[in-house]
Amino acid sequence: MTNQVYIDGSLVPSEEASVSVFDHGLLYGDGVFEGIRVYGGNVFLLAEHVDRLYQSAQAIRLEIPLDRQQMIDAVGETVRANQIDDGYVRLVVTRGSGTLGLDIRKTANPVVIIIADTITLYPAELYENGMPLVTASTIRNHPGALNPRIKSLNYLNNILAKIEGTDAGFVEALMLNHKGEVAECTGDNVFIITDGLVRTPPTESGILEGLTRNSVISLAREAGYEVRETALVRHDIYTAQECFLTGTAAEVIAVVSLDGRTIGNGSPGPITQDLMARFRQLTRE
Repeated sequence: MTNQVYIDGSLVPSEEASVSVFDHGLLYGDGVFEGIRVYGGNVFLLAEHVDRLYQSAQAIRLEIPLDRQQMIDAVGETVRANQIDDGYVRLVVTRGSGTLGLDIRKTANPVVIIIADTITLYPAELYENGMPLVTASTIRNHPGALNPRIKSLNYLNNILAKIEGTDAGFVEALMLNHKGEVAECTGDNVFIITDGLVRTPPTESGILEGLTRNSVISLAREAGYEVRETALVRHDIYTAQECFLTGTAAEVIAVVSLDGRTIGNGSPGPITQDLMARFRQLTRE
């Protein structure tokens, strides 16, 4: 079946979906997006993702041509049209076409694009055995230059760090902030566990406030674990008993080493496994 893409109010075959070469989303990465998971035909945390999309758009003065309910309905329509049971939605809003140049006053007609498809981010064996990480030399964008809570179409910062990781033979890389603190990975948030205490960097560390991150924090607290959002450095990860990542596509996945230092006993720890199971239960049941 040909994939159907929602663009400008209509579902069209993927090979017919297009935007203008003068669209500022293409020319300058000027736009916002969300990645959303689908479980059992249900779009996970859809309202929260749509709210964050509109917050990102407001922060960059981008007026989305649909209201929130229309956007929610359009996502549902696209998922159903593609018969997605377990999959992924990419929701994109571009600035629209304009002249060559940065002036947003010379752009018009922002474009809404919704893609629904299947996705596999990491191999199954990494979920069973955990993944190794390496620290990238590319730091996270300085929050004074670009607020990392804006999920913009310009992901070059993350892409450069990802290149470093894959060149070194790792599927994911850790990024530090301008102060040398732990920020996040190229596409996932970071958690560590020591003596039963779960810690993760706060938004002030220059992270994207992941919705899966927030969901896992809630699950952990409901399970009786203490969770603190606090600044971390690499030493904290090196000496942690457990470490895991969260993300829309990645879900929850254990980390077993960083920069060649084994974390804990080198396998997914008990609290990590418990939270992985709780997240699976939340999303599948």
